[in-house]
Amino acid sequence: MASVLRFRKLCYVESAVKCTSVGYESFEIDEKLDEKEEDVLSANNFALEINKKRKQPKRQPKEWRCLDSCCWIIGYLCTTWWLLLFCYHCLPVTLLRVPELPGPGVRLKREGLTALHPVVLVPGIVTGGLELWEGRPCADGLFRKRLWGGGSFTQIFKRPLCLLEHLSLHYETGLDPQGIRVRAVPGLVGADYFAPGYFVWAVLIENLAKIGYEGKNLHMAAYDWRLSFQNTEIRDHALTRLKSKIELMYISNGYKKVVAVPHSMGVIYFLHFLKWVETPPPMGGGGGPGWCAKHIKAVMNIGPAFLGVPKAVSNLFSAEGKDVSYIRAMAPGVFDSEIFGLQTFERVMRMARTWDSIVSLLPKGGEVIWGNMDRSPEEGHVCDFSKKSHSKTSLTTNNVNNSDVNRGFLVKDLANYGRIISFGKPASVLHSSKLPTADSKEFSRTSTSENFNNFSCGEAWTEYDEMSRQSIQNVAADKAYTTTTLLDLLRFVAPKMMRRAEAHFSHGIAENLDDPKYNHYKYWSNPLETKLSDAPDMEIYCMYGVGIPTERSYVYKLSPNSRCKSIPYQIDNSVHGEDGSCLKGGVYFADGDESVPVLSAGFMCAKGWRGRTRFNPSGIATYIREYRHKPPTSLMEGRGIESGSHVDIMGNFALIEDIMRVAAGATGDEIGGDQIHSDIIKMSERINLGL
Repeated sequence: MASVLRFRKLCYVESAVKCTSVGYESFEIDEKLDEKEEDVLSANNFALEINKKRKQPKRQPKEWRCLDSCCWIIGYLCTTWWLLLFCYHCLPVTLLRVPELPGPGVRLKREGLTALHPVVLVPGIVTGGLELWEGRPCADGLFRKRLWGGGSFTQIFKRPLCLLEHLSLHYETGLDPQGIRVRAVPGLVGADYFAPGYFVWAVLIENLAKIGYEGKNLHMAAYDWRLSFQNTEIRDHALTRLKSKIELMYISNGYKKVVAVPHSMGVIYFLHFLKWVETPPPMGGGGGPGWCAKHIKAVMNIGPAFLGVPKAVSNLFSAEGKDVSYIRAMAPGVFDSEIFGLQTFERVMRMARTWDSIVSLLPKGGEVIWGNMDRSPEEGHVCDFSKKSHSKTSLTTNNVNNSDVNRGFLVKDLANYGRIISFGKPASVLHSSKLPTADSKEFSRTSTSENFNNFSCGEAWTEYDEMSRQSIQNVAADKAYTTTTLLDLLRFVAPKMMRRAEAHFSHGIAENLDDPKYNHYKYWSNPLETKLSDAPDMEIYCMYGVGIPTERSYVYKLSPNSRCKSIPYQIDNSVHGEDGSCLKGGVYFADGDESVPVLSAGFMCAKGWRGRTRFNPSGIATYIREYRHKPPTSLMEGRGIESGSHVDIMGNFALIEDIMRVAAGATGDEIGGDQIHSDIIKMSERINLGL
């Protein structure tokens, strides 16, 4: 190598011609030598690297901790928040403003529609505002400030435990705790917006105003949605005030009957009112048998939870639903962390179990309506909602889309919807003969030490604290529960809650509606245990969205956390079905509006009250108005004008137009009669209920 270099130096001194001829030869020799030396060096280096790696100890992968999950969540939230702030302050206003489309109110006003019948709006659970009238020292400065709804959610971050304490009711009475008074926000502002920019009734109110509605002929029947329905009268005289308001609007608007528009749980609240108002005092309002026929033109039920919602089951059983279970799976242990002492789910459960209203939403009708271990009205339902959501409607004479009905029953993967709670995937799919039975005799508590741990575990007390570990495991044990055995299960795991709430609500089916026991108010909100009023000219509408996967039943597991402070059961988010299956993340889905299944929303109008039945002796006309969900095509469309989602449907232009036309004097036949896109007719035919 050195000789080659010396030779190169001499080449530069000699003549160009000579250097050129010799240089090429030396370059070839040099290149060959370099390649050989590089090969030797690379081989030696490779061997040295292998020896070093063999000598070095292997690095252990860093264990993912609960704190890491929490930091990631906080990081994502902060990044999203700053991005939104940047967009708000830096982008032109024209880019941020959602383009306003002319609503149905503008168009119907041009057609000559004007306000005729007074309208009463009845909000559902959660969406109505609540304000503080008296509280603990931690709530100083919040007098008559909103604790819930209308943009008050900053209090959740400022003083979360104080807020939970004030939103909770007394565990034994279901009324105000000592020293706390929280009341419903009155007027239209009580439920127009749930949070800034998130409308509930605001779009409907605005469109009604276009044709002449205002305070004299438009009323929001605000009530404390946490209470049992009869307790809203006992504590606040809410039913009496609603009766007086309807009578005043009837007289002051030229003796025009009222159009009632309840939403969600407000539907069964108003059903309770219709029975209460005609019942003699002291239990009822004393309006007499003809009060409804005289004062009510139509009841237009939006997203009606007539027969309950499975979501109430998971809420009371484990303080979660599909969304919460997903968050829990993404960041396991964060909300129950001993480090932070959050006990989030326990505190939420402690509060929710004081609200009797949630018990009113438990499924009604038992196995007759919701199915047993091996069958359900939704048998053969396919969960390909995309086809249902975007196909064009081809209405027949009664506006039933038969093509949609047939498509909805293509069999892909059978789901045992009747098993509303299953412990483990096998318990949700095996034939009932291969499963242990849930005998009601097992659900009995005694005061012996074998069944109770007579101590409280932590500040966020739940009735699970009073169950032994053996009892908790016995509840699971590869079992499945129907809506009938579910009530026994809840009486076992939460006896104090169920004892209090079942004094106000019932979930069965009446054998004989003439039995005097059904004159008690606990039956009035269950359409299967009460008669409609004698008002043959009144109309009842079931108006709801379809085409959205809606929670129907759940696959559970024992919680991996065995601390006595924790909730012992949780939805098994790891359980999934095959492609196209209705089972995703431990939840079986059926058709509905994302909160209320079609079965609960539509059955009474499709069969239970259709024509003259024992539940509808005067033959009040019923109409089904379904609105196929169509999501917004871009973020600039906001929540959409064709949404079928449980709350977003309140901004659905087609629904708003139907309400406005009826309020302006139209009948159900004049707005098109039934409009059906789901399988509700076939579901109803499969329910063997004596009418």
